[in-house]
Amino acid sequence: MVKVGVNGFGRIGRLVTRAAILSGKVQVVAINDPFIDLNYMVYMFKYDSTHGHFRGTVKAENGKLVINGNAITIFQERDPSNIKWADAGAEYVVESTGVFTTMDKAGVSMLFVAHGRGHTATPACRAHNSEI
Repeated sequence: MVKVGVNGFGRIGRLVTRAAILSGKVQVVAINDPFIDLNYMVYMFKYDSTHGHFRGTVKAENGKLVINGNAITIFQERDPSNIKWADAGAEYVVESTGVFTTMDKAGVSMLFVAHGRGHTATPACRAHNSEI
């Protein structure tokens, strides 16, 4: 199973997290969002006005977001380059804030770029470098 971190828990970050969970092939191990506290993350994920009500279990427990029994480490760091994503178990990091659009800004190494039809290229970043 691929393990990912999600930087940004707005509309796109929640969609990435939901898609990962529903796929059964991707495990979200860490989420970073400096502007959203843990209890609001629970509420927004469970009752998402765009993606609908999440049918699984969602709760805050011991400082982590727990979705369907999977405990996810939460960071509230404004600069994602300060996060030790690999220490949280992330093999890849999904940038979903729209702020860190270059690898220099994100502080991680480029793995590949996924293109959506009619959308800006989105970097997918490798997180297990020793320097990250």
